[in-house]
Amino acid sequence: MKKILLFALALISIAATAQPPMGGPMPPRPEDKDGFKFTVVKENPITSVKNQASTGTCWCFSSLSFIESEAIRINKLKEADYPDLSEMFVVSHAYADKAVKYIRVDGALNFAQGSSFGDLVTVLKTYGIVPNEVMPGLNYGTDRHMHGELLAGLKGYMDGILKNPNRKLSTAWLKGFQGILDAYLGPIPEKFTYKGKEYTPKSYFESLNVNMDDYLDFTSWTHLSYYEKHPVEVADNWRWEQAYNVPLEDMMAIIDYAVENGYTVAWASDVSETGFTRDGIGIVPDMDAIQKQAQQAGSDQARWVGAAPQGQRPTFNKPVPELTITPELRQQGYEEKNTTDDHGMQIYGIAKDQNGTKYYMVKNSWGETGKYKGLWYVSEAYVRYKTMDFMVHKNAIPKDIQKKLGIK
Repeated sequence: MKKILLFALALISIAATAQPPMGGPMPPRPEDKDGFKFTVVKENPITSVKNQASTGTCWCFSSLSFIESEAIRINKLKEADYPDLSEMFVVSHAYADKAVKYIRVDGALNFAQGSSFGDLVTVLKTYGIVPNEVMPGLNYGTDRHMHGELLAGLKGYMDGILKNPNRKLSTAWLKGFQGILDAYLGPIPEKFTYKGKEYTPKSYFESLNVNMDDYLDFTSWTHLSYYEKHPVEVADNWRWEQAYNVPLEDMMAIIDYAVENGYTVAWASDVSETGFTRDGIGIVPDMDAIQKQAQQAGSDQARWVGAAPQGQRPTFNKPVPELTITPELRQQGYEEKNTTDDHGMQIYGIAKDQNGTKYYMVKNSWGETGKYKGLWYVSEAYVRYKTMDFMVHKNAIPKDIQKKLGIK
């Protein structure tokens, strides 16, 4: 996924970075007296909210959070035993693999911070994982993730290697690249001791009992044939991973079935929309209907939509009318580049507002920011409209859709 938008990074840079202890209670979800009021319908376990801070590694934070929830589900873990896995272990391996492909395709690859859920799948299957305390990835003098300098150094190095000044690549260039990664993120441990037991990254991953062959990616676009796999068509999908393309109604049915049956969802979405506020709400406002309501109420629009300084997105004070999302409207946003690959998060629950409108409960990775301390309530309309792709366990797919896909 592409780097988080500049305004999001600016917010993150001032967000609180303190996290609740692993196994501690999740942050409360307060209600506005006169605003949004949510009732939880279904809520599945998640680990504490993390802060990706000044990085474009949302793909890793969201998908690894998803795997943490899978470990909780599969092993029936109590809160005190919830895993806290190392994002930077994954990022380091992903960068090294990306560097090899960057050279192989003569630089015709998006060498940036973003990636896809498929990247995590490959790293876990190939290299394993370590707990976050074993490799926190903060070896460069700060207590929060900041990767601007790291990326600049890696990209400059790779562009120098790409020129092939010796007319034959040496056996040292990849070691040199790994040296930069190790200096910033820390060396990747071959062995480590955790809770009194010695592991390798592979043996620790095996202890989680998560089989990455059980996970599938989905999307929904009208320009692709349904119930078949296609490459996820975004620049950050440098591994060229594929996803099943399904009709919009099936896409939503999978997400609903997953959450209702105890699974969570790794969710890639566009968060650049006006309706995705920085205070924990994601909606698709129907501005024409909102203006009509305001006029009928004899009031200005600010009564329904919070006034905002010029150039800043408005806030929404209460539930408002939303657009009806069709496959055609969804496709139009994609074709016009209004729907873009912005951000990865984790869907873990379903709630309803005071009007009965369905919302998905979403864990973000911007720290404990906003009204709901790093959690978001995203309307069904928003998920229908702005989902890029998502990953779920194969058993989280309704049986009739499994049959259409030919999977077991």
